Amino acid sequence: MTYEEFFQEVRETLINADVSDIEEHLAYQFNITGEEAGSFYLEVKDGSLYVEPYEYHDRDVIFTCSAKTLRKIAKGKLDPVVAVTLQKLKVDGNIDKALKLKKMISKKD
Repeated sequence: MTYEEFFQEVRETLINADVSDIEEHLAYQFNITGEEAGSFYLEVKDGSLYVEPYEYHDRDVIFTCSAKTLRKIAKGKLDPVVAVTLQKLKVDGNIDKALKLKKMISKKD
């Protein structure tokens, strides 16, 4: 699978997350390692969610992991906190804002 195909898969999985109750601006960059390597960002702004295939330089958090790990997290099959504990996910930045990603994923359709 190419990075572009992987990005579309993740975008389709995450885009339905309910962010209507998030009033603050959140910006996450994902650095994907391995075969499907690439970067993309997820931004919550004005009650809307954006997932775009670019780096985000004014981000709150950077997540680094393999495509396999992110798929599991996005589908709710791997808790992000457990992924960090197992060293499958690296988190750099504002930990409080990073934890809000877990809430968003659990509220997707």
